[in-house]
Amino acid sequence: MKLVAAAKLRRAQDRILEARPYAAKMADLLANLALRVSPEQHLLLARRATRRRLLVIITADKGLCGAFNTNILRASLELIRPSGETAVTLVVVGRKARDHYRRRGFAIKAEMVGFFDRLAYAHARELSTGLIDAYTGGEADEVSLIYNEFRSVTVQRVVRAQLLPIEPGAEVAGAPTVDYLYEPSPDAILAALLPKHVTTQVYRALMESLAGEYGARMTAMDAATKNAQEMIELLTIQYNKARQERITKELLDIVGGAEALRQAVE
Repeated sequence: MKLVAAAKLRRAQDRILEARPYAAKMADLLANLALRVSPEQHLLLARRATRRRLLVIITADKGLCGAFNTNILRASLELIRPSGETAVTLVVVGRKARDHYRRRGFAIKAEMVGFFDRLAYAHARELSTGLIDAYTGGEADEVSLIYNEFRSVTVQRVVRAQLLPIEPGAEVAGAPTVDYLYEPSPDAILAALLPKHVTTQVYRALMESLAGEYGARMTAMDAATKNAQEMIELLTIQYNKARQERITKELLDIVGGAEALRQAVE
């Protein structure tokens, strides 16, 4: 399992390292754009008093990857409990999140499982379309993602990111004012760009989680192999000791019997 995870990790790591600059640049652009346009120009920019929250929880489909899934589930519960179960609706990605919250009776709006081995942009588009519809339809006032960000083979960091509404960037004192020219129109540009941004951020979160899962599994299986080897060595020593004690006892019985027989003959 370690070797399989290592082979898959290389491909997943290359994908996320290639995707990060694009996703980060798009996030910066949209933050600057949201700072300079009216929130009323597009529904995805509209900010509401947060009452109903939609939380997207991304875990793995499988276990045997250390604390990878446990960390996400623990962090998500810490976010849910202060708000109350009725104020939060869940979208679960991965079997571990689905099974965990099903057993506890939480309201699950949607679920996506069994696709990580063939993860594609279409999966992110499917998920983001549902999130956009829920937000624009008034079912949720805030949409957030919680997932494991891949840092290295041994390190994954739990991240909670607000997806909707798109937050404007912060004004930097003394920075030159930047304005944008729109062609054909601001409404047309925003209608095309904002949903693409949401899909891109969802796709990045899925790829981060996938790479983190393979790294966590590789590390966990390496530790399990070492622990198993140490246990085998310990049990081998105990077996040899018990075997030696039994052989010694049998030799003593043979020697004692021979000595008793010699004395009887004499």
